[in-house]
Amino acid sequence: MPEHASETGTCVAFDFGTRRIGMAVGEPRLNSATPAGVAQNHNGTPDWAAIDKIIEQWQPTDLVVGWPLTESGEEQAMTGHVRGFMKRLNKRYSLPTHKSDERFSSNAAQREIRQLRASGQRKRKANHADIDTLAAALILESWFTMRTSDSE
Repeated sequence: MPEHASETGTCVAFDFGTRRIGMAVGEPRLNSATPAGVAQNHNGTPDWAAIDKIIEQWQPTDLVVGWPLTESGEEQAMTGHVRGFMKRLNKRYSLPTHKSDERFSSNAAQREIRQLRASGQRKRKANHADIDTLAAALILESWFTMRTSDSE
C-alpha cells in the first residue's frame, strides 16, 4: 500500500490534461469513484478556484493523480507537467498526493461511454469533459484496486 495512504475517508483524483483536468471523488472502502467535473487548464495554469471548490466540498484525506506513461511503462513528455501539478497540489493543500498509472484510462472511458449509449443508458453524445472526468474516476478506482492488492 502506498505510504501514508488513508484507509478511510474521501479521495479526489485528477486526470491532468493540457486543456482540462478531469476530477473524480471516491471512497477507498467502497472501491468506487464518481466523476466530479473538470477544471480548465489555461496555458499550464489550472483553474484553482474549481479545484478549491472540489477540495472544500469533499474534504479529501488523499489526492490521486493519473501518472502518464507510455505503453511500455516509460515516462513521456506529459509526465513532467503532471509532476509539477502534483507538487503544486501538495503545496496548496498539504494532503498526501499519490500517483496512479493512467495508461489507457481515456480509452477505457470512451469505451464505457460508447457502451452506455449503445445500451440506451446514456442519451447524449460524450464531450471531452465527460471523457476526462470519467477517466479520473477510472484512475481512482485503479488506485483503490492497486492499494488492496498491495496490502494482501
